[in-house]
Amino acid sequence: MSLTRTLTILLTTAVLLIASAAALWSYLESNHELEELFDAELAQSTRIVQGLVRHLVGTQSPEQLSRTLEETLQLPEGAFREEDYEEILPGGSGHKYEKKIAFEVWSPMGAPVLDTLAAEDNLALMPGYTWVESSGFRWRTFTLEDPETGFWIRTAQREDIRQELSQELAMGNVLPLLVVLPVLVIAIVMTIRIGFRPLRLLEGPVRNMAPESIHPLDDQHAPREVVGLVHAVNGLLKRLDEALERERRFSADASHELRTPLSALRLNLEKHCQSNPAEYQHLIQSVDRMVHLVEQMLLLNRVDSGADFSPEYHNLSEILEQSIADVAPLALKKGIEPVLKDESSGHAPVCCHSALITTLMRSLLANAIQYSPEHTEIETRLSPANDGYLVTVSDEGPGIPPQERERALSRFVRLDQRLGAGAGLGLAIARRIAELHGGQLTLSGRPDRQSGLRAEIWLPVRPGPHKWSGQDV
Repeated sequence: MSLTRTLTILLTTAVLLIASAAALWSYLESNHELEELFDAELAQSTRIVQGLVRHLVGTQSPEQLSRTLEETLQLPEGAFREEDYEEILPGGSGHKYEKKIAFEVWSPMGAPVLDTLAAEDNLALMPGYTWVESSGFRWRTFTLEDPETGFWIRTAQREDIRQELSQELAMGNVLPLLVVLPVLVIAIVMTIRIGFRPLRLLEGPVRNMAPESIHPLDDQHAPREVVGLVHAVNGLLKRLDEALERERRFSADASHELRTPLSALRLNLEKHCQSNPAEYQHLIQSVDRMVHLVEQMLLLNRVDSGADFSPEYHNLSEILEQSIADVAPLALKKGIEPVLKDESSGHAPVCCHSALITTLMRSLLANAIQYSPEHTEIETRLSPANDGYLVTVSDEGPGIPPQERERALSRFVRLDQRLGAGAGLGLAIARRIAELHGGQLTLSGRPDRQSGLRAEIWLPVRPGPHKWSGQDV
């Protein structure tokens, strides 16, 4: 599981939940406070009407009082239409929301003096807040009795306009948080990626580290939390490098030390073979196999260490021709015909070490000859491919099962001990040479589905950085 993805999901989820809870709380709290504000405004409007009534009741008759209140508190007929788009009335005479506010005034005897609400309630007049129905709408009302005049005054606001205004104002408080939330999520993702960048910088050298060039990781820019892990990995890399160096040194020393006694042994066997060839011939063949194994081990050690390799541009087509000519005597002994099909028109420049590529091709061709039946054909094809060249060697031998092909490229692996006399290093050396040039070697079946094996070698025109004689290409 990706730690970056896990932290991103957890932090994003936490921020979304917290922000959603904060937005909901802010919305509900704003709605509640605005409802309280509207109720306070309702009470204030009622007290203003109370003051107006108290001022007029001593100087006007009931009829004059009713007319004055209607002229003052009731919107004139025709001044407002529901379909009007503008909120401000023509000439600045008022606001369309005035139709959402209503007033009622009763005399001390309960006679209506002003009624712009026409509420559908038959309840006795009670001071305080309540809800009433009128004209198909619910109205929030506040009622009070003037202690000096005895008049009852009620002010009402339509519920829908209260909700509309409170929701708009509440959304105004919540909207900035909702707008900032996606930016906050993006910032979290980018912050996590930036925070984990030092780990990705440590990952690159480990991924690209080759066995022949093991080096410690740089812990100067490593986060404090992983410095201990970096030191542990460096210790492991150091021990691994020492182990590989001991292995390479042992292989080289053992191969060099074995050369002399094997040469002396072969000379003695040849001397005795002159008198009794049949008795010593199989011993000479065994010594030859041991000599061949020693030579392969020395070559493998040189390839692994990258010593004395100075790549230059060579014509891959000419290298293939020479390699086929070198193995031609082996092919003729079994009546095998090596065929070269060159699709590069004889010009395939590749930056490489010509001796190593020759060794690679000889190994593959010799392997194909060794496992091919007599009087068959071995086809070598050269063709341009992906900023490089693809070389294929196809034989008509028994082939290798798909599940065994990767194992066949390992060192000291011979799938059938009854065939051939090698030590299981040829394909491993060929693969290592291809990798050293930035290419790759793979095994597959023949494309015509006939019996046999197809070895594919892709080599770039110019390999990436590799260690050649202590210098980068």
